[in-house]
Amino acid sequence: LFFLESEKIPVMRGQWFIDGTWQPLEEEESNLIEQEHLNRFKGQQLQESFDMEISKPVDGKEAIHSLKLSRNHVDWHSVDEVYLYSDATTSKIARTVTQKLGFSKASSSGTRLHRGYVEEATLEDKPPQTSHIVFVVHGIGQKMDQGRIIKNTAMMRDTARKVEEKYFSNLATHVEFLPVEWRSKLTLDGDTVDSITPDKVRGLRDMLNSSAMDIMYYTSPLYRDELVKGLQQELNRLYSLFCSRNPEFEEKGGKVSIVSHSLGCVITYDIMTGWNPVRLYEQLLQKEEEELEESWMSYEERRLLEELYLTKQRLRDIEERLHELKASTISKPPVLKFKVENFFCMGSPLAVFLALRGIRPGTSGSQDHILPRAICNRLLNIFHPTDPVAYRLEPLILKHYSNISPVQIHWYNTANPLPYEHMKPSFLNPSKEATSAPESESASAAPSPTTSPVMVRRHYGESITNIGKASILGAASIGKGLGGMLFSRFGRSSATPQTMETGKDGPEGDEKKATTVGTPPLPHSSSGFLEPTVELEHRIDFELREGLVESRYWSAVTSHTAYWSSLDIALFLLTFMYKQDQEETDKSNLDTI
Repeated sequence: LFFLESEKIPVMRGQWFIDGTWQPLEEEESNLIEQEHLNRFKGQQLQESFDMEISKPVDGKEAIHSLKLSRNHVDWHSVDEVYLYSDATTSKIARTVTQKLGFSKASSSGTRLHRGYVEEATLEDKPPQTSHIVFVVHGIGQKMDQGRIIKNTAMMRDTARKVEEKYFSNLATHVEFLPVEWRSKLTLDGDTVDSITPDKVRGLRDMLNSSAMDIMYYTSPLYRDELVKGLQQELNRLYSLFCSRNPEFEEKGGKVSIVSHSLGCVITYDIMTGWNPVRLYEQLLQKEEEELEESWMSYEERRLLEELYLTKQRLRDIEERLHELKASTISKPPVLKFKVENFFCMGSPLAVFLALRGIRPGTSGSQDHILPRAICNRLLNIFHPTDPVAYRLEPLILKHYSNISPVQIHWYNTANPLPYEHMKPSFLNPSKEATSAPESESASAAPSPTTSPVMVRRHYGESITNIGKASILGAASIGKGLGGMLFSRFGRSSATPQTMETGKDGPEGDEKKATTVGTPPLPHSSSGFLEPTVELEHRIDFELREGLVESRYWSAVTSHTAYWSSLDIALFLLTFMYKQDQEETDKSNLDTI
């Protein structure tokens, strides 16, 4: 269904199998044996049962029927005793010698055949019901390797199967991953770009034309709509095809999630929200008109401006009527045939695109600021800390989250990990913002001489570690864009530090565990500094943990394409997609107890 023309895999029905290995015979020979078997023994009762041990060949029993093949021949000793013999010269010599020594033909050189497999099929021999389908959308570079998204999805599917067997084997439902290959069907400029490409370092230029050129196509007003339509139509086509072959999926409330990579995140987002650059241009023109109205001008200028405004308004009315008549796709946002339950972005530059479109931090802390919940229930942004293409989304909703670290994704083999919704926010690097605060504020927030030093988080993956046993007073300024509002923390350490955020222990097994500082519920701390009163409804940015011996420079090259086979990501995806099923199972178990 999802393989390309060059990667078709034939699916054949096995009829005759070799004893011991239970490998099927070649289709051509199997069909000839089956036809001869039916002509000779149709209607006769089989003596052999699949539950019984395979009986040994009866020495001296003559064949009652034979069939000559191209390189072999088959003897039937009974309806269920069938042997295959090779007609090669060496096999004939060996068969003659062993028979002179007193061995039977069947026991010396025959290979027993069985009609049907060793195990009988049952009604239970079917995959579990699919309750959740995941469309996997590729980013740039698919033209360079058209089958790559299929291979990547297969890796993600295989990895998810391992996670399902280990953590979700008690659930009767199933998550299916389906690749969405949308690039190869697009025409775009044809071969125009190839024709203007110089011949020197042609290999490098062709690689750039097949990968980075997709970004330029998407920013082009001429080809952007073709990319959006290509992905939208492919998503709707695959969903309709899946529902036609699984009619109970929609009836039983099946859910749909999307996993997008790189530029695919931006295109998927624009499809769901219906964003169009034409509307942005109209908004800018309207803003310019408002600014002109507020500025001083002469009577003649104002009269001409009013006339221009009325003409433009009349033009818009005519365009709207024309769009209604022709159902223009320019003003009509793309529509999907399903609601997206979870939108997972991997290595996504979506935040940069939104920032360049004028999206600025708000004050509500709701996902609706960038993606309404009515369109998509949950937005999750996954990235590797050294992925040069990935950017954070949370600071576009609340500014001060630029100083709060992303949520660390649990390692696959972490024992009893803390649920993500219970993990508290922690500082990313408070000292960085504190340096930009006024000197008077810095002096008032400075620790006393008796205060022990504090190790702050310098990069992703580290924790704010308490070194001393005395009280710790720290303050950090959010600074830019917040009018100098201070973001301070005050805490006390006991004889043994307590861990608020669990994860996999590092190599420092006997050292003190890291203490992650959470956001206090009160708007003011005891130190007198103002605390932010708004937090995100749900965390959006989730970060993979760096390896202990991982080179950051090498990771910057490989991390953008390393998401597909990660067990950590597979567990993360299934944790959110199985969340409701897991809660219902746990509740039923508690009710039973």
